[in-house]
Amino acid sequence: MARSGVSELRAVLLDVDFTLCRPGPELGAESYVRVGRRHGLELDPARYDEARDRAVAGFQRHPQLLHDEELWIAFTERIVQGMGGTGRATRACAKEVENAWENSANFDLYEDVFPVLEELRRHGLKIGLISNGVRDLSAFVAHHRLDVDVAVGSRDHGWTKPHESIFRSALERLGVRADEAAMVGDSPEDDVEGARALGMRAFLIDRENRFPDEPERLSDLYALPAALGLERPAPDTIPRR
Repeated sequence: MARSGVSELRAVLLDVDFTLCRPGPELGAESYVRVGRRHGLELDPARYDEARDRAVAGFQRHPQLLHDEELWIAFTERIVQGMGGTGRATRACAKEVENAWENSANFDLYEDVFPVLEELRRHGLKIGLISNGVRDLSAFVAHHRLDVDVAVGSRDHGWTKPHESIFRSALERLGVRADEAAMVGDSPEDDVEGARALGMRAFLIDRENRFPDEPERLSDLYALPAALGLERPAPDTIPRR
């Protein structure tokens, strides 16, 4: 099947969080408040967004890009503290919140996921997932019934994006070269720069318009088939679930 401009494309790799799914209510501000109360903390939900933004800005990845769950607990503890938590209980609260991120049921898929995955399959492309974090990706794939060929998570693999090892692991399991694959994710550094360093095409999913000047930027997954040069049906003909 002809693919204008991308005749050698054989596979698409996708990030998971904020590319395919978003945290549900059990991982939001009110959840922090409920968990906090179990640990004797009164957290202010109105401070959640600012606390999370500060935690993201101050997040320090492992210097060798090794997967380290302690970093995620520390990240979550900074959110708890930013919402008003103090004392030793902030760590216990953070650990309980972080455990909830392992539950696949606590995530909601974006509406564009199933129709776009089906469109990629219609063009005979292989599909893989690559994700940093504590979640068991196999369980996530099974729970949400995602039609993918491989799923490589940093918890099991040992390295995090943008380390080349996690990308190469997915490519090898798919049986494709880097120049035969495209990467799609919401992080300019982890997903886009990491993939391009290996010679892959890469697209930034920017659902909240945070990076308006980023080249190869997509506002949602519906724009991906056209960006890949695939023939795409009109929106009202794309099956939805």
